[in-house]
Amino acid sequence: MTTLAGKRIVITGSSRGLGRGFAVEMARAGARLVINGTNAEALAETERQVRAVGGEAVVVRGSVAESETCSGLVAACVEAYGGIDVLINNAGQVRDRTLFKMSDADFDEVLAVHLRGSFMASRQAALAMRDAGGGHIIHVTSSSGLAGGFGQSNYAAAKAGLLGLMYTWGMELARYKIRCNCFWPIAETDMTQVVFDRAKATAAEKGEAAPSPAELGFGTPAEVAQGMIWLASDAAARFNGQCFTFNGRKTALWTRPVEVAETFGDTPFTVQDLTRHYAGVEPIAPYQPRFVE
Repeated sequence: MTTLAGKRIVITGSSRGLGRGFAVEMARAGARLVINGTNAEALAETERQVRAVGGEAVVVRGSVAESETCSGLVAACVEAYGGIDVLINNAGQVRDRTLFKMSDADFDEVLAVHLRGSFMASRQAALAMRDAGGGHIIHVTSSSGLAGGFGQSNYAAAKAGLLGLMYTWGMELARYKIRCNCFWPIAETDMTQVVFDRAKATAAEKGEAAPSPAELGFGTPAEVAQGMIWLASDAAARFNGQCFTFNGRKTALWTRPVEVAETFGDTPFTVQDLTRHYAGVEPIAPYQPRFVE
């Protein structure tokens, strides 16, 4: 498969899990890669798997929470391949706690990697893309950023922040032919293992067999990577400022937030006017997307 033939792609957080799945499958599709992570052994294994499918990879070890790592990722891609076509902001971590228990460090460390790291890596990539005449920035977001997640104030804030960056850069960078989109993957990884453990425990309490990840709506990293390959390919070139979800068996395009119950007044509204207007308006119920039919 040569869907990404010649594409020069940086993937942050690609030493394991979904990031490794992206790297291996994108290499199989013809991309030339810069891969990244903090664990040397895991990163070496991703490189081995990339080369095993005939791919090229430059390794940059380090955390994207550090600006030097972000600069090094883009510089390595430009030096090795002559430019950068796609940046995938995939690096992340979790520090789940409820609001009452979450420390300052829990909050700051998660945002440093997910949000600040994506900002710094994208800034460097955008500079190189602008000089070269275009490119594509893809943020990996999550259901927590789109619909909230219990015990994930930090993670949800970071992932929602990526949507804000996407909307802004979709406007700012279009003149330079740089696009920015978001991708919400639903994949079976170490980070989602808690979902399967919880489902197994619930099933055991009922005396039932535990559902498989596929039955819960989770795809394997290799399956979910097909959605990322499509989004990074020329087949998706007309999309900018959009958010997609994909689990291998389900895909959807998320709408942007839109106003409802809109009204205008000839004179400034009073509290009484607002009370009358909203008396007939029902609050919008929280939305939880389905993973399976």
